[in-house]
Amino acid sequence: MITVTDKAAGELRTLLERKGASPGSGLRLAVRKGGCAGWQYVMEIAAPEDGDTIVEVPGARVIVAADSAGKLQGCRIDYCDDLNDAGFRIDNPNAARSCGCGTSFETANEPTPEPEECR
Repeated sequence: MITVTDKAAGELRTLLERKGASPGSGLRLAVRKGGCAGWQYVMEIAAPEDGDTIVEVPGARVIVAADSAGKLQGCRIDYCDDLNDAGFRIDNPNAARSCGCGTSFETANEPTPEPEECR
C-alpha cells in the first residue's frame, strides 16, 4: 500500500509521544477536495476508522483513510528537515501534477475538483 522511510517513522514516534497519543492511534492520512490543484492531503493524529488500512512501522503506525486508499496507493512518506521547512512529505505516484506549494495534487485518471486558492 504505502511505504514509510526510517526517518519518517522515527519522527512519527517522537510526534506521537510528544502529543500523548492514545494507544492504537497514529498518523491518519487522507485526501480531500481542496488546494490549488484539486486534491489535498490531510494528516492528523487519530485512531483508525472502519475500513481504514493500518501500516505498522517500528513503534508507530500510519493509518490510511478508506476513502482515500486509491489516491494514496504506492505512496512513500518521508520526513524532510530543510532550513526553511520541515515536515512529513508524500511522494505520490498517482499525482500527475502537484501545486507549487506542495500540499495538493491532481490525478491523471479521474476528474479533478475545482481548485481553490493556495493558503
